Amino acid sequence: MTTQTHSNNTTLGMVQAMRAIREEISKEIKDMTFEEERAYLDKLLAPKEQQQAANNIAALQPPLMVND
Repeated sequence: MTTQTHSNNTTLGMVQAMRAIREEISKEIKDMTFEEERAYLDKLLAPKEQQQAANNIAALQPPLMVND
């Protein structure tokens, strides 16, 4: 039963964190135009997209061969 309790606490914590992040973003964009919101979100997501692209490129590269 402790696993289930731990899982519920973890899930509850994640939900609370997600709500806090959503509330913060809502406060920041509430008076923005659509174009301003789009630019804000693009800037916010750019580092994550760059990291995902780098990970995708690394996954496509063949492993290095070492000659003994």
